Amino acid sequence: MIGRFDPALTGGDCWVRTAGGDRVPLPTRRWLGGDRATAADNRVDSALVSCCDGPTVDLGCGPGRLVATLCRRGVMALGVDISPTAIAVTRHRGAPAVPRDVFGPLPGDGRWHYALLADGNIGIGGDPHRLLRRVARLLRPGGQAVVEFSCPGTGILVREIRLETPTEVGEWFPWAEAAIDHAGALAGATGFELRETAEIAGRHLAWLHRVL
Repeated sequence: MIGRFDPALTGGDCWVRTAGGDRVPLPTRRWLGGDRATAADNRVDSALVSCCDGPTVDLGCGPGRLVATLCRRGVMALGVDISPTAIAVTRHRGAPAVPRDVFGPLPGDGRWHYALLADGNIGIGGDPHRLLRRVARLLRPGGQAVVEFSCPGTGILVREIRLETPTEVGEWFPWAEAAIDHAGALAGATGFELRETAEIAGRHLAWLHRVL
C-alpha cells in the first residue's frame, strides 16, 4: 500500500482513481516546481503568494515549493502536511514544515496573517465548509486565505478517491472539489468575505478575508 500523496511528492507518475472508476493523472512535476514548472505554473504560483507579506501557513504544503519561495523572500512561512515524505522534501528545500493534520492543533493558531490552500487543497477532508471554518480559526482577525478552486460550473463534489502508481495502489479516502462560482457562498458561510477572484492559466484563485 502507498501513502495518500507520497508518490506525487517526488515527481513520479501518479493517478487519482475515483470510486466511479475514472482515473486522472496528477500534475506531479508542477507540484515540485523549479525547473519542472512551466511559465504558466510560475504565473499561478506568483499570484498565490504575491500578497503574502506576513506570517503564512501553507496547508497541505506537499513538496513545499510555495513555502520555500516565501522563505527566500524573507517571509515567515510554515508548511503543514500529514505526509512524512512532504515534510522531508520541504525541509530539504530549507523551508520549515510540520507533520500535522490541519484539523488538529497547529503552531500559531489564530495568529497567521495568511493561509494557502493551493493545488486543489480545498478538498482536504472531503468537506470544504469544515475546512474553511478551520482556516478562519487559524487566521488572525482580518487575515486572508488564498484558495484555489475548480472550474466554474462544476459544483461542489465530494467523493472517495485513491492514489495509484504503475506498481501500487493506495487506500480510499474522502476528497472534495469546489467550483470558483461557489467561492462567495462558501466564504460567507465560514467566516470569510470574498474579496477577489482571478483566472490564471486556466486555474481559478480566490482571496478570502476573515471577517469574524
